[in-house]
Amino acid sequence: MRTLLKNGNIINVFLDQIMESDILIEDDRIIGLGSYNEEDADEMEDITGKYVCPGFIDGHVHIESSMLSPEEFVRVCLPHGTTTVIADPHEIANVAGINGIGYMIEATEHVPMGVYFMVPSCVPATQFDESGAVLTSYEIQSFFHHPRILGLGEMMNYPGVIFKDEDVLSKIDITKKYGMITNGHAPMLSGHDLDRYIAAGIYDDHECSTIEEAREKMQKGQWIMIRQGTAARNLDALIDLFDEPYNRRCMLVTDDKHPADLLQHGHIDNIIRLAASKGKSVLAGIRMATLQAAQHFGLKEIGAIAPGYVANLLILDDLVNVQIRDVYYKGKLVVENGMTHPFQTKKVRGDFWKAVRNSFYLKALTAESFHIKPEEGDCRVIRVIPKQLLTKEEILPLNFIESNGIDVSKDILKIAVVERHMDSGHIGLGFIIGMGLREGAIASSVSHDSHNLIVAGCNEEDMALAGNCVREMGGGLAVVRNGQIISAMALPIGGLMGKKSAAEMARQNQEIREAVAEIGSAEGIDPFMNLAFVSLPVIPDLKLTTFGLVDVNKQELVPLFVK
Repeated sequence: MRTLLKNGNIINVFLDQIMESDILIEDDRIIGLGSYNEEDADEMEDITGKYVCPGFIDGHVHIESSMLSPEEFVRVCLPHGTTTVIADPHEIANVAGINGIGYMIEATEHVPMGVYFMVPSCVPATQFDESGAVLTSYEIQSFFHHPRILGLGEMMNYPGVIFKDEDVLSKIDITKKYGMITNGHAPMLSGHDLDRYIAAGIYDDHECSTIEEAREKMQKGQWIMIRQGTAARNLDALIDLFDEPYNRRCMLVTDDKHPADLLQHGHIDNIIRLAASKGKSVLAGIRMATLQAAQHFGLKEIGAIAPGYVANLLILDDLVNVQIRDVYYKGKLVVENGMTHPFQTKKVRGDFWKAVRNSFYLKALTAESFHIKPEEGDCRVIRVIPKQLLTKEEILPLNFIESNGIDVSKDILKIAVVERHMDSGHIGLGFIIGMGLREGAIASSVSHDSHNLIVAGCNEEDMALAGNCVREMGGGLAVVRNGQIISAMALPIGGLMGKKSAAEMARQNQEIREAVAEIGSAEGIDPFMNLAFVSLPVIPDLKLTTFGLVDVNKQELVPLFVK
């Protein structure tokens, strides 16, 4: 089957040029550029005045964090021009182990998008986590023969790398043996510690939050992934990386993005638009989102429009606004006039499906579950930072007489992380400042990376109600006020993903955001997304797990009370 795209303005990502040309496609490949006649093809489309660029590549994403099933994620991202994603399924792996990874692979087997995977490196992320599974070097190696596995996922345990933990280094060494790469994750790491981390064989990073951090890592050989998601929005801080010579060592990624944001703002296309609105080159943005991502991951046949390349193509009505009309995947039209064509997915193996559908084991909670026995001294409090995953430690005097330490007038809420995989009964308790809730409570089974139940609130009764609501749904999000559930969103697939359409999930996502806004939220804070990262003990400074407070920089548990 031959298809001719006639009279297009082709984006040449090798030279950052626009050239007028026809594109001749045979089956899934581009076989020629230049001038062709209608009789050279079985069908022809005249695209005079349109622009054609390679399909976008998201170089680092967790599909589970979209809260959409894999097939719905594909349906919502295709119209935004994403034809390839490099996914790290460590969210579902922390819940269901190798069966969770198997589910993600099978669920994306026949979708019209190239879905590649990095094998999760840190399940659990650290010794301070309680996850639903543990992945050793042996389990990791078993995946490296799969054609859609590209390497080892983000190595969040950077202390383990720096101090040469045997298990951590063995995972990296096995990856090297297979000729694959290891993704990085080392926020704020610099100097000699960064040198040791890179020298172990880690050549990219998606956690840069300042231009100085990005430049140092780039100078030392790392590729920088410019991230713009729902919680972590680093584009403004890293916007100068769109300039030469930096843009030659960058990719564009979303990491985590909620369904309402995907539908309203877009995916990788949105990052290019935002950069263009700040005066940066659209052509450079497209190159970063296509060719450079493909080259970094060793995908030699995608990422450009040239003879021999796979025909993953976008037809744009407008270049500056990255307005996508049609999308071709492997030479087939999969999005037409902005609408995704229907497609069928493979039925997932029974044991994989059972593992991800039955993942919540936890006894009912009571207000007493969140009670803290007061001790002498001030308290360590977690402060969230707007638009960042970083948190800070503050030492504050708290009043335990009236509300067991909670002080809404000072934005000091109680927070809890409840183990939900094995019903161990472990509950980590603490306090958080900066969320902005004025009443009620919120709870979620999305809490990176072990995805235990996380609850924050203004009183312990509402915290218990919110937590039990999530428990009874088998996972999800809940908002409670004055003893009433005012909004809930079910995520029954691993406690991470819903079964409904992207439009319905986006509607529920927006509804629950509005419900949170009713009980209060601080500027620059997405309460559920920010809350989800408060339990991740690999991002500085102070985090909370089922075992208690973790000083991330020292990688040690610390007491709540400071005497």
